[in-house]
Amino acid sequence: MSQPFQLAACAEMLWLDKSMDWRAARLTEMGFGVGLWNWSTWDLDKLERVGANYTIMDGYLQGRLADDEGADMLLSSARETAQIGKRLGVDRLNLHGTGLGDGGIPIWQHDVVTGGMWLKAQDTLRRICDLAEEEDIVFTLENLNLLDHPGCPFGSTGDVLALVSSVNHPRLRINLDLYHTQIGEGDLIRWCEKCLPWIGEVQVADNPGRCEPGTGEINYVAVARALSDMGYRGPVGMESCASGDPDTALEAFRAAFTI
Repeated sequence: MSQPFQLAACAEMLWLDKSMDWRAARLTEMGFGVGLWNWSTWDLDKLERVGANYTIMDGYLQGRLADDEGADMLLSSARETAQIGKRLGVDRLNLHGTGLGDGGIPIWQHDVVTGGMWLKAQDTLRRICDLAEEEDIVFTLENLNLLDHPGCPFGSTGDVLALVSSVNHPRLRINLDLYHTQIGEGDLIRWCEKCLPWIGEVQVADNPGRCEPGTGEINYVAVARALSDMGYRGPVGMESCASGDPDTALEAFRAAFTI
């Protein structure tokens, strides 16, 4: 048995009664990287002292891809966030088509994405790549399912692949969230193959329930084997709740992605 992937877990969704630095320390103790969301709510001094491998965090606090005002907000917010990411040593800064509000509901909702919006989103992402070059960092763009995130522009796996592949810059990768792909499109292994040249991270949770692998309908053992066979050796992050004890959930995740 071997471990071909760099395993991490989202600290935001586990041990909810503990402080964020405690969660980061526990994940580090268990041998996992640490995923985070919104940096403005954390004690950065404590997180810095943990010395964790922070694998991914939200790369912005506000903004959106497809209009002038939103793009300027996104670039300004991403520039500020980049400094926090560099302070913590975060590997990747994550973006969405628009900012998300309470419960993950998109702040700026569009059921129809026009051609002009596509062109503006590409331009915004090229500006993000310029920022990434200046700061020596990497951004990812994440797919989101439209049942949980209604009206999110560029939320589908296909839309994210189209945008990232058209920009085609090494500083912009796909955060391929297979939980969202399962709900939105299914056919996970083929989507992994299509996205492979641009994947920066794979994120996982089972469905329904958004808990650890083995609690729902997704055969993550088969997905892990397929990812390994196609040569993927990058990070896999569990962005899920725990169905019971978080330590047990994390070991189930580790087992599913051990080949």
